[in-house]
Amino acid sequence: MGLTRRGVLGGAAALTSAAAMVGADRHPGRRGITTIVIVTGANGGAGGDSELTLRGHRTVSVELPGHGIGDGQFRLAYQCPQNMAALATERSPMAGITLDDYAEAAVATVRRAARNGPVVLWGGSMGGATVNRVANDVPELIERLVYSSAFCCVDLPSPAAYLMEPEAADSMILELGGAGVGDPAVIGATRTNFRTADPQVLAKLKEALCADATDAEFLAMLNTMQPDESTQVPLDNAQGHRETWGRIPRTYIRHTRDRMIPLALQDRFIREADRLTPRNRFDVRSVATSHMPDPRGWASTVDILDRLAR
Repeated sequence: MGLTRRGVLGGAAALTSAAAMVGADRHPGRRGITTIVIVTGANGGAGGDSELTLRGHRTVSVELPGHGIGDGQFRLAYQCPQNMAALATERSPMAGITLDDYAEAAVATVRRAARNGPVVLWGGSMGGATVNRVANDVPELIERLVYSSAFCCVDLPSPAAYLMEPEAADSMILELGGAGVGDPAVIGATRTNFRTADPQVLAKLKEALCADATDAEFLAMLNTMQPDESTQVPLDNAQGHRETWGRIPRTYIRHTRDRMIPLALQDRFIREADRLTPRNRFDVRSVATSHMPDPRGWASTVDILDRLAR
């Protein structure tokens, strides 16, 4: 989740049984259980999903550069009582990190997962930019791409470019500046104080990110978020290429109540992709949930992924 149009957004489906058979033929001798590789949106941390695992699927999340537990995102100044002067000036571990770095980390994870069977690459929000880049690099290792209310750049080069378009006019990104801390030029990243107790800022965050959640669920979600995010990643080229990305089966899960990536923008991603590869169109699903799904919205998403994986 980014807080400006330049420092944009935070914050998987598997194959059909027929596609699983194709994957088994393509990779003889490998076990057939699908691995769902998860690429989180901005400000997200690595983590799998226990429900998908209990339903028989492997899940693994890419640890994006600058987002690891030892990378220094959670600093003393971020604890309570917070040292706002330090938070506004301390250099970020995200400084200098680009979409190339994210893609390299995700490709490495996909390569390891593909040794054991088919891979589905899932991205949420800004994670879609990384998904596109990985699909361009190693299309032969991916059985399906899944976008959950995620950027899928086709006609325009970057997430930031799409956020300047009419379909993004209703996005609440520019209304979240109250949670921002410091000058990105000084910090080397966008920094968001997800531990704020300001009721007005919290109300705006909840409306934008997860309006469907209870207050308790919302606060729990905030405590999973990392404060710093790259300023460069939303600006880097993330276009999918017809000859690589465009040959992989793909699913788009629309979040119909999203206030960060409006539904009109999600539908534009789908239209552009289908126009580029008319013989390989999006499998489109919809979930009545906000940008960050509440538990009920995520349960519906898991049901979709589970059915696709069989």
